Amino acid sequence: MARLTLLLGLAVLPGWGLQRATAVAPKGAAEFFSIAVGDKVLRLQLAVTGPEMERGLMGRRTLGAEEGMVFLFPKPQRLSFWMRNTPLPLDIGYFDAAGRLREHYPLYPFDETSVASRADDLQFAVEVNQGWFRANQVKRGAVLDLKALAEALRQRGFDPAMYGLKPRPSP
Repeated sequence: MARLTLLLGLAVLPGWGLQRATAVAPKGAAEFFSIAVGDKVLRLQLAVTGPEMERGLMGRRTLGAEEGMVFLFPKPQRLSFWMRNTPLPLDIGYFDAAGRLREHYPLYPFDETSVASRADDLQFAVEVNQGWFRANQVKRGAVLDLKALAEALRQRGFDPAMYGLKPRPSP
């Protein structure tokens, strides 16, 4: 017993025993990040992985007035969303690789009809409460803050370059 106490005592002395972890664990999918769309700041969750994108806002019964979810795709493409198992009325905004809002549409609870983009060069989609774009006068051409989006990706443990976002400048 005395030997165990001595060993434990030595482990807590500076320079002895286990070292502290210096890496910060990535934030999870439930985390919200402040990201502007035009001049309005939203608190957005990131849907990055396949399962996160498939789940989206399914089953969510409430969403704050300035909250939503951003879906990130590795390359520009035609986008299409539906509302399977989603009880909230939403709006979806489709953004190109430069972060410009190109299209937005209303989405209706539980409607499994696909709402496809017209353009085939879109890379990001933002879902918010239905009427948010109109109420906030966020129109086509408004810009998604790609710097904040890149930083949110980094905090989630993803490489922003995988989504066409420029790496952070070196110090």
